[in-house]
Amino acid sequence: MNEHQQTLWEFMQQQADKLGMQTLQHIGLTFISLFIAVLIGLPLGIYITRKKQFSGFVLGIAGILQTIPSIALLGFMIPVLGIGAKPAIVALLLYALLPIIRNTYTGITGVDAAVKEAAIAMGMNKWQVLFKVELPLAMPVILAGIRTATVINVGVATLASYIAAGGLGEFIFGGISLNNTNMILAGAIPAALLAIIFDFLLSLVQKLNFKKIKGAVRIAPVLLILLSGLYFIPSAYGGKLTAGFTPEFMGRQDGNLGLISKYGLKIHTIVISDAVMYKAAQEKELDVISGYSTDGRLKAYNLVVLDDDKKIFPPYYAAPVVREDALRKFPELEKTLNLLSGTINDSVMTELNYKTDYLHQTPERVAKDFLVAKKLFKPERGGNEGVVRIGSKIFGEQYILVSMYTMLIKGYTNYNVATKTGLGGTKIVFDAMTNDQIDVYPEYTGTGLLAILQAPTKTVTALQVSKDSTYNYVQKEFLKRYQIKWLKPIGFNNAYALMMRQKQANELHIKTISDLKGFLEKK
Repeated sequence: MNEHQQTLWEFMQQQADKLGMQTLQHIGLTFISLFIAVLIGLPLGIYITRKKQFSGFVLGIAGILQTIPSIALLGFMIPVLGIGAKPAIVALLLYALLPIIRNTYTGITGVDAAVKEAAIAMGMNKWQVLFKVELPLAMPVILAGIRTATVINVGVATLASYIAAGGLGEFIFGGISLNNTNMILAGAIPAALLAIIFDFLLSLVQKLNFKKIKGAVRIAPVLLILLSGLYFIPSAYGGKLTAGFTPEFMGRQDGNLGLISKYGLKIHTIVISDAVMYKAAQEKELDVISGYSTDGRLKAYNLVVLDDDKKIFPPYYAAPVVREDALRKFPELEKTLNLLSGTINDSVMTELNYKTDYLHQTPERVAKDFLVAKKLFKPERGGNEGVVRIGSKIFGEQYILVSMYTMLIKGYTNYNVATKTGLGGTKIVFDAMTNDQIDVYPEYTGTGLLAILQAPTKTVTALQVSKDSTYNYVQKEFLKRYQIKWLKPIGFNNAYALMMRQKQANELHIKTISDLKGFLEKK
């Protein structure tokens, strides 16, 4: 166990700069949104104690906002606010409102009526009653609400990295995609510590006697503004072009690490989720993105792939991987899955992806139309000889392939199918496979080589020459290490690719990654 802890420590030391920067961003995001939430939530909470007829409505709306899944909320924000800090702050602010409004309302309505009457009898006006009697007495309850809001915000702020707003989520999501536990922990441990520290500090503040310390009330806003300012320390950068890379791409040798080591590429990068990076490129929020060569949005958004002239991206041929025990249990399975082999090349896959990504057709419809066109479609037999469990990662192409496999299995065999789609990154879907939760899923030779087998650099360089050598290596190693078999390749290569808007690439005369590097180095 000691060795494992040390490697985590080493990783954190090695990434200390980045970790420090992300922690500052994380604290900044948490407190900017908290500050605004207090500015809105406190007066609103006071207002509904005076106008009780609105209290149900206001608390109801705040409650509804709290139930919207955070990823969805961030997604809604992009068309309106773009990517980066703005949508993240607005989303966090909306989550923080409910506890603040509710506790302000509860705290003030809970003040003893006799105390208020005594204050009025002494000649206080309604503002004096509010500031000298109600707020000081309600303060511990209001602070409990702010405490809850802070802890919620520290947690939700990890998702900010999805829309390029930084924070500790970059390491967490990168680690999940890259099958790297140290990376996940490097993000998760500081985030958890921040939540614990802020909660503890606020619990101390809550115990103070507010009648006696007028100064504390004045210090609080200043402190909040200072903490909010931390977000802007790391982001003071103006460069020629901005790149948006996925967390997975940032940490891969056939990704940002390779761009740095083989091309010497120095470009201002922000981390973003693949769900939103194409849109961000189209909207000119980003100039360069780490896309996938068969993605339908390439065609839809008029993007162009830069030629990888130094060959850092290995072949990513897609093929189904199946547990050996499943092949024994379902003797018809291998030849049924291999029906797809050789039927889908790069341009066909791009076209199929375009139909789901951009024309919003369902993966099932796209899969069926394709199988019918290839004369591979057969009606379901209504199988009862066991259930094949198919998994997939969380992007469109995988859903299409899974739909095709499901239709083929149901049409050509007497097996039934259970699908477990959208299993996140490589780590999640591969763990599901090794833990006997699924029998088969589509994988890519490059991912097998780098993310799962984590082959040494020498091996990778030697295998990059041809798609067959990569395929043969992963096939042999998967059988030996995991008792998992690679079936025949489907035919297309979904490699990582750097892409730009066609128009911009033409204007800047950038065709290859080396051209991009040359452009960035020109003063």
